[in-house]
Amino acid sequence: QVQLVESGGGLVQPGGSLKLSCVASGSIGSLSAMGWYRQAPGNQRELVARISSGGSTNDLDSVKGRFTISRDNAKNMVYLQMNSLKPEDAAVYYCTLWKWGTPYWGRGTQVTVSS
Repeated sequence: QVQLVESGGGLVQPGGSLKLSCVASGSIGSLSAMGWYRQAPGNQRELVARISSGGSTNDLDSVKGRFTISRDNAKNMVYLQMNSLKPEDAAVYYCTLWKWGTPYWGRGTQVTVSS
């Protein structure tokens, strides 16, 4: 089993920054990619950023230049640094790990962007 726990969400003003963290535990596997999805009310869940075990990244076009995904394999952690936040970035953010192609999810952390 894989367990993922997110932290770092909260309320921030437009233009502000937040850093999300996620720690993975359990039977993770050394080659697992990790990432972040988000889901706003009424919207489908979308992939925000993904990082391979080797550090290659993919980002949603709307967050390029503002969000940065990183990971610490020694600590089994993945991070999402979010800068220049916009109201449309508000959502529940979910940490994800893919093990042999199967996705595992955390419970999510709420990000609210409002003045």
